[in-house]
Amino acid sequence: MKRVGYSRLQIALHWISAAVILWALLSGFYVSVIKVAAETKSIVGFINVSVTALFIPVFILRLYISVRGSHTSCEVARPFMECLASWMHKSIYLMTAVVLLTGILMMDRPINIFDLVLIPAPLNDLQWIERFFVIHVWACVMLLVQVALHIAAVIKHEMCGRRILKKMVF
Repeated sequence: MKRVGYSRLQIALHWISAAVILWALLSGFYVSVIKVAAETKSIVGFINVSVTALFIPVFILRLYISVRGSHTSCEVARPFMECLASWMHKSIYLMTAVVLLTGILMMDRPINIFDLVLIPAPLNDLQWIERFFVIHVWACVMLLVQVALHIAAVIKHEMCGRRILKKMVF
């Protein structure tokens, strides 16, 4: 069965997602792990909150398009590796959703989107905020591992002559 390539919208959503997720994960871990000035930490936090808040509708659209156009289930004669890749993509979507949701629920102050929009913090209970913060951190770690595995798989496929990156360019 010949596969049709991805639409321009799917490709654009993929690269927007990649840029936002990589920026937020890498910059977030950088300011959390490396000792940086409080001002740098504050600026990175402000940018991350703003960018990821704006990313939520993009992610919802990407998720909708993915679910709407999903391939046949793995029960219908698909190779194991293809099923594994499909499962991994779904788990990346799931973990991204967990990261975004817990990112909102851990906010102990209004969500400031580039000083243009203020959304009230959804929770007031500090114990719940702390719980969601812990879940958020671990979900970010898991998402980073998944993204690293995804990138490694792309590199492996490219090196083996399976030009999958070609599907993801305009």
